[in-house]
Amino acid sequence: MAKFKTSKTKAEPAINTASLPDIIFILLFFFMVTTTMRENTLMVKIKLPEATQVQKLQKKSLVAYIYIGEPVNKTLGTKSRIQLNDSYATVNDIPEFVTKERQARNEAERNMMTFALKVDENTKMGIVTDVKQELRKANALKINYSTRKVLKR
Repeated sequence: MAKFKTSKTKAEPAINTASLPDIIFILLFFFMVTTTMRENTLMVKIKLPEATQVQKLQKKSLVAYIYIGEPVNKTLGTKSRIQLNDSYATVNDIPEFVTKERQARNEAERNMMTFALKVDENTKMGIVTDVKQELRKANALKINYSTRKVLKR
């Protein structure tokens, strides 16, 4: 009876890389969906004041930020400036900002919007009071002061 001989120099099959591009695109898509990008480029210096009792906001998607502080660019002076989104603004620009932010949200969430003031700890209260008055005139009555929490010693 004849015997079948097997060759011992059998080559291993190559790894199938046909699905590798699919895996890479799935990972790329996953990271694009889950990563949040910073919305605004800060043009003012912000060092938040310290507070002992801090509460976190529940729904950050309903928060519009108003930044107040000394400009990063020293050619603009050292007096505190207001930043709305990615540009400097005056107190008179706040009602328009409130309207635009409300229009960007759906109708059910417009009344639940909060306007958060991120104010540098060395800023004079005069400009903050002016901003609050304009927010009140624009019927933006939910105002939040952003702070950093002090660790108890």
